[in-house]
Amino acid sequence: MPPIHPPGSRVKAVAFDVGGVLLRTENQVSRRRLELRYGMAPGGMAELVFNNPVSQEAMLGQATEADVWAYVSQQLRLVNGQLEQLRRDFWAGDAWDKTLLAFAEGLRPAARTGVLSNAWPGARAAFGSHLGRHAFDAVVISAEEGCAKPDERIFRLLLERLGTLPAETVFVDDLSENVEAARAIGLHAIRFTSTAAALDGVRRLLR
Repeated sequence: MPPIHPPGSRVKAVAFDVGGVLLRTENQVSRRRLELRYGMAPGGMAELVFNNPVSQEAMLGQATEADVWAYVSQQLRLVNGQLEQLRRDFWAGDAWDKTLLAFAEGLRPAARTGVLSNAWPGARAAFGSHLGRHAFDAVVISAEEGCAKPDERIFRLLLERLGTLPAETVFVDDLSENVEAARAIGLHAIRFTSTAAALDGVRRLLR
């Protein structure tokens, strides 16, 4: 059973995952074309890129982004310029959720805002032009910390950098295991299913 939030605890901070929440693959056409080209089922390309052993090491800062793509290239037996084209096609359908970003920006300074992302080295630079523009108070990236969600330690780091208690913090993530892990230490956690539902859930907790 998740911890009971102390009576009268007020939400003072809201944090968001990046991949699957603030940044999502809105158009699957390019990835599906890749999957057809390489004989994969739908979702197979994302599985290969994100869930291979080198990618898991990269999320903990133990491998580089280049190492991840080298593994992908080896698995698909790519030659010449095929890898660079594959990378462009793989990310082609991704888009930042401008509504959520604007909402997060609008929460400040009344509430603190944060980002907690399982991501490879270099993610801060890749995210920077978007997250920096909206001035999040804390940006915690797994590759920089050596631990990743759903590990309790990375949630504790987020809280430390936000300067809030679990009961004062809302976290939005698209994966159930991360939502459950956040709730287990007392955060208000919302599983992302749509922008509208996430906004409604956060607003209810801020009342």
